[in-house]
Amino acid sequence: MTVPELLAPAGNLKKLEIALRYGADAVYCGVEQFSLRSMAGNLSLEELSRACELVHAQKKRLYLTLNAFLRPGEEGACRALLEALLTIPVDAYIVADPGLLLLVRQIDPEREVHLSTQANTSNGLAVKFWQSQGVKRLNLARELSLKEIAAIHAPDGPEIEIFVHGAMCVAYSGRCLLSAALSDRSANQGNCSQPCRWQYSLQEELRPGEFHAIEEDERGTYVFNSRDLCLIDHLPKLIAAGVASFKIEGRMKSLYYVAAVTRAYRAALDAWRDDPERFQLDPLWRRELDAVSHRPYGTGFLFETDQAYVHSDDSLYRRECDFVGIVLEPGEQGQWLVEGRNRIQSGDTLELIGPGMRQSEFNFTAARSENGETVNTIQPNAMVYMALPADTEPGDLLRRWH
Repeated sequence: MTVPELLAPAGNLKKLEIALRYGADAVYCGVEQFSLRSMAGNLSLEELSRACELVHAQKKRLYLTLNAFLRPGEEGACRALLEALLTIPVDAYIVADPGLLLLVRQIDPEREVHLSTQANTSNGLAVKFWQSQGVKRLNLARELSLKEIAAIHAPDGPEIEIFVHGAMCVAYSGRCLLSAALSDRSANQGNCSQPCRWQYSLQEELRPGEFHAIEEDERGTYVFNSRDLCLIDHLPKLIAAGVASFKIEGRMKSLYYVAAVTRAYRAALDAWRDDPERFQLDPLWRRELDAVSHRPYGTGFLFETDQAYVHSDDSLYRRECDFVGIVLEPGEQGQWLVEGRNRIQSGDTLELIGPGMRQSEFNFTAARSENGETVNTIQPNAMVYMALPADTEPGDLLRRWH
């Protein structure tokens, strides 16, 4: 069986470069319109052209998300965007709205099209319909079980893609009305205010002003939060079910998140490729996924015996590491130029991470500022020179475990 594609998020050019460096086979990104992540630091058309150059130079692929649902009066702006994209060599558009797909077919008929999970594809007949419309790949609804994914996949059908890691919406495959109802911000047009993360309480009609917690413990009161998705343990089963692309959620997450999660799944896929019969989970991969900010992990709806796990225990993010710096370039006397991303103090034990699960632990004592002064504390956004482990490379990241 072919090793599935690893598809990573790229909210901006820097995150795109990180995703490629840490093992992604393909990236997905958006421009400033119609991409469902209006606050993700989306690319300009000029940046998108540059992104295509970076991706294709490494013989990898770039998919452009155009998966918003059009409203009356937006067809003209969408048409203008598609015409502006004609000369930019993105490898595929990711769409959900049939109307937007119709515009793509009219304006850019040769462009490869993938279907977003927003389209809620949950059965084989729907797959055949979208295939008849020229769709090459479908990201299936997140509500499907492993058995259902396998039943939908067909050798002569479109490619199957699923999310394997990241946040889960309290909605039908992400199509949420709660945000529009409570904050007049449509999640289906890229402006989700994430009300399923808010705290709620109950007020009895005859007792105005008296608020009662629906459920409360030491973590707080929440009613909607779901666990984050993590399927790294089950990649062989997904491959056997016919999944061609493993997608990581997170265009709005940090570049550290992109690096850590991508390199863990890259290592797992490479291990399966090298010896599929004896593949087993390396505890180091789960350690890496625990090193990013996340809610408790679960498998979503993949197994029919699973429960949704929407409970107050699942409400708060867990974070076992702080991302504290990014390595930029080598300097003089064996030191490296580092951009601080969080406070570092003399005596801190730091871990340097790079692609291929390369990592080294060391103790920080002092650094040198750009004007040559010795500093014992590195502040966020500071540029300093510091000694790093011998196997350091530009683009490596620094973190501190709690």
